[in-house]
Amino acid sequence: MPGLDDTQFRNEFNNLMRAQHPNITRLVGYCYHQGHQRIKYKGEYIFALVEERVLCFEYLQGGSLDKHISDESCGLDWDTRFKIIKGVCLGLNYLHNGAKNPIYHLDLKPANVLLDKNMVPKIGDFGLSRLFPSTQTYITTKIIGTPGYMPPEYIERNEITPKYDVFSLGVIIIRIIAGDEGYFKCAHMSSQEFLEHDLIKLRHASKSH
Repeated sequence: MPGLDDTQFRNEFNNLMRAQHPNITRLVGYCYHQGHQRIKYKGEYIFALVEERVLCFEYLQGGSLDKHISDESCGLDWDTRFKIIKGVCLGLNYLHNGAKNPIYHLDLKPANVLLDKNMVPKIGDFGLSRLFPSTQTYITTKIIGTPGYMPPEYIERNEITPKYDVFSLGVIIIRIIAGDEGYFKCAHMSSQEFLEHDLIKLRHASKSH
């Protein structure tokens, strides 16, 4: 798995083994192998110990959610949008409340939500996830997550709480409802203006179907 160090690999493997839910990506196998390979280093060939890490997941035909909301012309109807939002909410609720030790995802975004052939969403990519008691706040100096999906308390004070994932979920919901272009317009709206803006969109969409 390029880009994942040992800690991230173990986090993803261990947390996926714990997480068994219809809205969580299902792990079907894994491989961890060490072997010597001939590689080029500073202009010379040497034999180095190389690690190979592989996680094998169920095949999800729908791809990632970001491919479906990046362009409004893709035509997600409102029933499908609701089903996706509900599924992501159920999956996140399971991570936070369905296990003895809550799992914080810490990188929830459309690219990490996969869709099956029936557009059922499944949360994936647990490389940054952590097991935390639900009542505690943690301080970290390491950058975690994706800009745009990080909550204010993390950006300002490096605090990680259960609300981290909830903030990310809120951003995803707005993007599903408003689309990418609409999301940036909504950033300058009041809550009432946002509701009115998307109720109008909903009425127009309902008439067209």
